[in-house]
Amino acid sequence: MSNKNIFPQHPFHLVNYSPWPLLSSLAVMILLLGSIKWFNFKLKNMLILGIIIIIMIMIQWWRDIIRESTYQGLHTSNVLMGMKLGMILFIVSEIFFFLSFFWAFFHSSLSPSIEIGSMWPPKNIIPFNPYDIPLLNTIILVSSGATITWAHHSLMNNMKKETLKSMLMTIILGVTFSILQWYEYMEAPFTMADSIYGSTFFIATGFHGIHVLIGTTFIMINFFRIYLNHFSKFHHFGFEAAAWYWHFVDVVWLFLYISIYWWSTF
Repeated sequence: MSNKNIFPQHPFHLVNYSPWPLLSSLAVMILLLGSIKWFNFKLKNMLILGIIIIIMIMIQWWRDIIRESTYQGLHTSNVLMGMKLGMILFIVSEIFFFLSFFWAFFHSSLSPSIEIGSMWPPKNIIPFNPYDIPLLNTIILVSSGATITWAHHSLMNNMKKETLKSMLMTIILGVTFSILQWYEYMEAPFTMADSIYGSTFFIATGFHGIHVLIGTTFIMINFFRIYLNHFSKFHHFGFEAAAWYWHFVDVVWLFLYISIYWWSTF
């Protein structure tokens, strides 16, 4: 076999055949069918099966990507540039995703219809106190943005202990935010079925909460990768992608807090 077949003569990564895209699609279909079964018949067996399959595929797919980037050296500077552009475009798509929720909120709140009493919040809706749990969650997320930046600077200066310490603080803050939001939902004086206010509130804050859980998982994976010395001061895009995503989650929450929590009370 010639060296050309072993060592590619270009700086790009042409990925090998992988079963994970097809299997993950089938797993998502099982999860969807399980959700329908749960909603209609209160049976969770297929839903749990779908979740287990998705977690198993995630672990093995991420294992392959870590192996390619860390041990096989396939993530060259050209490949990293493509990944950075892909992450930027992904975050831009997420911005427009949340923009649709803000559009629905302001469309309904700036000109309330007669069906909701021509007032905002609608008649008989008691909004949350913005200076209670929402303000605490705002402080927590802003603080987590500071700790993830601390971790980034520590990583670039080869300070492994400081990096792990600050990332652990970020993870704890993210988990605390999710617990407080769950408690807030449990104590909410209105539901998603309570007019357009309940719909826009729970769809916007709920999707943001899912993004916080995803971002926390993203940072946890990077925490273990840093512990295993997968990153260097020059080669750590996996961490940078997690930090970008977390800052995006921070900024979205600030807009949610100002508009849905604070502005709605006036």
